Amino acid sequence: MWLDKLKIAVIEGDVASLQKLLSDVPELKEKREREEALYLLKEATSQMQKLKDETLISMQQMKKNIAFLHSTDSRSFKNLDIRL
Repeated sequence: MWLDKLKIAVIEGDVASLQKLLSDVPELKEKREREEALYLLKEATSQMQKLKDETLISMQQMKKNIAFLHSTDSRSFKNLDIRL
């Protein structure tokens, strides 16, 4: 049952389900189950690393965009230079 839920979470890339499953790992008695769980956990780790990398790239791009917007922002003047 746990192994089936793990398969589904890995296939769907469901981070919340993975966290929940990893917080309650049962004892796997059969060698085949342990090997399958190990493989799935490696795949989940790979997916999470990819997601982390994508998030980092997005954050860096947002920082660049914000810096660009600040650099093109019109400068506010503290006093007005009005000549008649």
